[in-house]
Amino acid sequence: MDTITHTLFGVIMYRSVNKIEMSKELKRSLLFTSLVGSQIPDIDVISQLWDTQGMYQMWHRGITHSIFMVPIWALLLSLICFLVWRTKDKRIFFLGLLAVFIHDTSDIFNAWGTGYFEPFSQARLTFGTIPIIDLTIWAFILGGFIFSRVRKHIAPHKVFKGVWCLIAAHILIQSVQGYAIYQSVDDPYEQVALSAEFVPWNYQVIGKRGDVVEILDATLWSEPKLVYTLQSSTKSNLDELFKKNPAAKTLHQWSPFVVIVDDEKHLGIYDPRFYRNGQSFLFESIEKNTKGAK
Repeated sequence: MDTITHTLFGVIMYRSVNKIEMSKELKRSLLFTSLVGSQIPDIDVISQLWDTQGMYQMWHRGITHSIFMVPIWALLLSLICFLVWRTKDKRIFFLGLLAVFIHDTSDIFNAWGTGYFEPFSQARLTFGTIPIIDLTIWAFILGGFIFSRVRKHIAPHKVFKGVWCLIAAHILIQSVQGYAIYQSVDDPYEQVALSAEFVPWNYQVIGKRGDVVEILDATLWSEPKLVYTLQSSTKSNLDELFKKNPAAKTLHQWSPFVVIVDDEKHLGIYDPRFYRNGQSFLFESIEKNTKGAK
């Protein structure tokens, strides 16, 4: 998910807690834990500062997003709360567990995926059933805030627990539909990936067969519609590309499959799941040495 959504998750997580008879210090600790716990796996973005080998694609959403790091992050947050506010309450640890778990797990539902089982597996776990920015989730959260202001006699923690139920139901419905679509188009292709559109219940199916990659628009109630047919130069030697552009090797490892571009000017690869308007924003290439080139 995007940074805004993770932040909103932290806010409504705090609002879901019944804070009656809590001390001011405990409330501050819980607010800190829910907000920071909802963001802390993304601390890996600082790896860009020292990345000289093109490895950022693997480092981002890598070990910091591992399910095995969840209790470690929760312990760290509990320790900070004790040092700053002198609070020692098991609810801080459990809220930290929940905040980090929701961050890591929600990220596997979009096309970007995470290293959910690192360091035991380098594979990126991705379902592709939820867009990275999900406006439906934002709408549920906004509705929760409006409802809690209008219906002030209802305890806020009850309202936002209801919001969490709606979000969970939305993700479940999206994922069940996505899985059904994935299964229905699996046979014609050697490899298939899924990418949810911004409009709910709409998906792109990316299928690879030999040196052809097809991108289709799909819903559960209509036949898939072919949008793009991409030709991949599968017989091209990528050694020079990987040597001159290490980020290309990382992208090749990170993506479920890639499209290879090998023309007169460029040798490169791109991830077709992010292909829009004739190009993919995840594209790594090198220029070929041609006559007259500088």
